[in-house]
Amino acid sequence: MSLPSVLVLAGGPDAERAISLESGAAVARALREAGHAVEFCEIDGLDGSALDAMPGDVVFPVLHGLWGEGGPLQSVLEAARERTGRGYVGCGPSASRLAMDKLATKIAAGRAGVRTPLAGVVDPRDVSCCVPLPVVVKPVHEGSSVGLMICRDLEAWATARELVAADSQTARVYMAEMMISGREVTVSLVEDGDGGFLDLPLVEIIASGGVYDYDAKYTRGDTRYVVEPGLPDGLADEIREAAIRLALVIGARDLSRVDFLIDGEGVAWLLELNTMPGFTASSLLPKAAAARGIGLPALVSRLVSLAAARSSDGAACEKMSR
Repeated sequence: MSLPSVLVLAGGPDAERAISLESGAAVARALREAGHAVEFCEIDGLDGSALDAMPGDVVFPVLHGLWGEGGPLQSVLEAARERTGRGYVGCGPSASRLAMDKLATKIAAGRAGVRTPLAGVVDPRDVSCCVPLPVVVKPVHEGSSVGLMICRDLEAWATARELVAADSQTARVYMAEMMISGREVTVSLVEDGDGGFLDLPLVEIIASGGVYDYDAKYTRGDTRYVVEPGLPDGLADEIREAAIRLALVIGARDLSRVDFLIDGEGVAWLLELNTMPGFTASSLLPKAAAARGIGLPALVSRLVSLAAARSSDGAACEKMSR
């Protein structure tokens, strides 16, 4: 039986466009290596008629950011799935919107019994922060630590307020989150096709400057990654189980990456859930999979198979949030 052909989408209008193009190119190369026929398409936006004219049995949207990962693109993909039965990799529209909203994710975490730092919306007119300092200020609907600011004192808070006010033309909403100092770890989740998840190891992120921001992720090249880091007994299992509970509550499917901070007392705190993790050379999900002997071609081909299973009868809609 021949492998499904794949339409790989990358680009988009979001701040992470360059990373999306890099990730998408890596996915396309790996799928070809796995034996799939692949059409790579760089997009700015996309509507249903344009999508219907594109080839491929399955769509693999490798986009990061509010439009490409946060629901709008998924709405186009889901409407096309309902018309044609063509499946796509990743979450449906509702789960994508929920996961992209960091404050809504915190509410979901409460439902899942997952600990997460106190946070609130930033009003730049407010002299006092809604959360006791120190805090991390960041956009509610962006990924890759775009716009992240650390506020350890009132002077830094005043600067952050000015920057948030100056950014008002983008309509970004910012949040202030209680700052947790400690070790950052991430859990990569890939469904196994039988109702469970692959046993992928945790990865610890050690940023040279102490903050895992956009530059630390993609430009400086001085961040260290430790697969299966030494953690207190039982903590890795606790974090993994928390990540799975959150993914199920949000309704994530196929793949996701869940980020945590571990404080000095050994307590894990949720940061966020990413519904379309990167596939660049520094990306964490491919590192975790490789540590289990799953190369990128096998990994992305598995994801296509999950989407293709939903394509076969056109009946599998996105999961309902629990």
